[in-house]
Amino acid sequence: MSGQVRCTLSTPVSWLIAGLTCLALTACHRQLEQHAQWLVFGTLVEVKLWGATAEEAETAFAGLQRRFQEMHEDLHAWEPGLLTEINKAFAQGQAARSNQQVNALLRRSQEYERLSVGRFNPAIGAVIEAWGFHTSEFPILAPPPERGRVESILMQSPSTLDIRIDGEYVESSNPAVQLDFGGIAKGYAVDLAIEFLNARGIEHAMVNAGGDLRAMGQRGGRSWRVAVRRPKGGIVGTVEVRDDEAFFTSGNYERFKQDGDQRFPHILDPRTGWAVEGLASVTVVSATGLHADAAATALVVAGPDDWPEVAGALGVESVLVIDEDGEIYLTPAMAERVQWVEQVHPKMVRTVP
Repeated sequence: MSGQVRCTLSTPVSWLIAGLTCLALTACHRQLEQHAQWLVFGTLVEVKLWGATAEEAETAFAGLQRRFQEMHEDLHAWEPGLLTEINKAFAQGQAARSNQQVNALLRRSQEYERLSVGRFNPAIGAVIEAWGFHTSEFPILAPPPERGRVESILMQSPSTLDIRIDGEYVESSNPAVQLDFGGIAKGYAVDLAIEFLNARGIEHAMVNAGGDLRAMGQRGGRSWRVAVRRPKGGIVGTVEVRDDEAFFTSGNYERFKQDGDQRFPHILDPRTGWAVEGLASVTVVSATGLHADAAATALVVAGPDDWPEVAGALGVESVLVIDEDGEIYLTPAMAERVQWVEQVHPKMVRTVP
């Protein structure tokens, strides 16, 4: 089987999984890297395995594709599915049937909303829709929404804390609550993939969702390494992944709305309903993708002054922040891990416990 490459084209699905699954199999024994790619959340997701046989890899990739498809059907915020049905019921003041996956995300979202004091809040789906961010096509060339429209939603204070989980059902005491898990879904997907692979005896893997990733084990006897990107191009350094960790970056430089010379990032402050300002990117290392994803989002919203306190509240120790002027700030725990690739002079910031 030496030198063989097999690629299969799957049926397109617009948001979660589309088009391309490839296995690069150069031999049928262990210790060679094998990979698959899918389009997930509008982002190319690549799964790399090391130390698995071709048969193990092919079975694992087929299983992951099924689970990503299930996520599409359950978690899409604007195409018909479980989440849109839940949102419709909330708007009508009715209970809706849920499932274990959605309930797990809801419970974690409620926890992160409390700890971040509202800086992370997936209940503002109506505000996100008002901005036109219910799309995978960026940039968006259009003006921002009228402030009155955004303010009319926020006056109703939508919050995940307004949601009650009762067995197979969920209900909201607030009809303004509309769920959008965009700030946590990639982390959930990365965790799902790693846990699925680990349960099948695969010990060495990386799941990379457009630069946001979780890795376990090693790559050919060496640790996986990931790059810290500079928002305006290039990288500032690399970080070694230790055993099993997630590495997530939230930033204002890839997905945005453009109105003339004004640019509005797709990350919104749930408290104001407006695009965030002050920080270009926040990189977080944590034990899980779910935690790293939510924390990175919350810290971007927190801004230059408050991110250390919010990081402490969320239990995040390894953080690297780049502000809109290109200045780099990082916590002592992250400073111990970054290998700089250029002359930089970061400013050390301790998180507030």
